[in-house]
Amino acid sequence: MGTLQMVLIAWGVVTAILVCMWIYRSALENREEDQIFLDAAGDSMAREQRAIVARIEKLSRPIIALMAISGLLFVTMAGMWIWQSIQSF
Repeated sequence: MGTLQMVLIAWGVVTAILVCMWIYRSALENREEDQIFLDAAGDSMAREQRAIVARIEKLSRPIIALMAISGLLFVTMAGMWIWQSIQSF
């Protein structure tokens, strides 16, 4: 297996994980409420919303890291493909 194929597989895996995390974050954001009017009995709803917001914020850093890794792998893969094309020309 060539180096280009290994980079392609790594990029595919990283990008698939990134897409799954985006889907999960989107599902969490759908459950998040923009406004909540609470009385004393709604404390459990407020705790649930705070937990959802905390999970969304916790996902931000890994998503950014995966985007950077995916972009770097893509640029590396494109550069290797161009280099191999030039070499075989």
